[in-house]
Amino acid sequence: MHASPSSRPVVASGLTKDFGDGAGVFDLDLEIEAGTIMGFIGPSGSGKTTTVRMMTGVTAPDRGELTVLGESPLSFSRNTRARIGYMPQHAILYPDLTLLENLNFAASLYGVSYKRKARIDELVDFIQLEGRMDRLPREASGGEKKRIMLASTFFHSPELIFLDEPTAGIDPVLRRRFWDRFRELASNGRTLLVTTQYVGEAAFCDYVAVLANGEIVIIETPEGLRQAAYGGEQIEVTFVSPPSRSEVGQLSRMVGVEGSEPEWVDTRTAHLIVENAGAASQSVLNWAEENQIALEKAEVFQPEFDDVFVALVSDEDGERVNGR
Repeated sequence: MHASPSSRPVVASGLTKDFGDGAGVFDLDLEIEAGTIMGFIGPSGSGKTTTVRMMTGVTAPDRGELTVLGESPLSFSRNTRARIGYMPQHAILYPDLTLLENLNFAASLYGVSYKRKARIDELVDFIQLEGRMDRLPREASGGEKKRIMLASTFFHSPELIFLDEPTAGIDPVLRRRFWDRFRELASNGRTLLVTTQYVGEAAFCDYVAVLANGEIVIIETPEGLRQAAYGGEQIEVTFVSPPSRSEVGQLSRMVGVEGSEPEWVDTRTAHLIVENAGAASQSVLNWAEENQIALEKAEVFQPEFDDVFVALVSDEDGERVNGR
């Protein structure tokens, strides 16, 4: 990610918060470009929330350098704070205020005009809580309270938005609706840092930082993650009937898939790692036609991000365990 300094709302170098016993965030280097979505993906305890807390000034780092919108988060000016939206991992609502009153109170904190009914109506429609805003927080579900927190974060139209596990506890349909809004905000120049345990959400991000044991394993585009995990692109080849040993050998030696041993999913289907999946798929189809070999398909294969994540962090975990 190369950009001029002015286009990087978040820049971190060697950022570290050490809680002891291997817990914390260690030597984090990161640059986030304006108008992009940076996903932080990793299991619980990998350091996602600690990273966000340092970037929002809630937690002080032990060492390293960090600038957010050109300032240290520990000494944000009032104007800079007004340009930031932050949704913490756990919902924080005033128990004696209704959901609507909580949303209005958040708007007041950001200095939003009292003439804000249209904005409230828009956000309530977005979080799909029409007709349910007069309840107290104790009468709402955990997912509903998170929706109020998200609406509060967006109310003042911040240019830099930190969202810590925003889709946890949200049903899949609404989760996709949220990500559609996140993409819309990014297309309008907003910058988002989103943490999540849902590995599949990597597909919605521009860049993804994979965390394990408090360290960044890799920062890449979603497609770059797939290639980094497996050493290239992949194709899936399915024979009509189980291939002969000769056919398996020919498939392994073919131009375009040379050096890649097929990984057999079952007796008829194999995955191959290749440099160019589109070209390799066509080469396999040509080979099958020339040799009168019956194939059901030979096409580009995209592994699930859960599998990609496991492939990326397994070696990292092994190195850290063996190194300690």
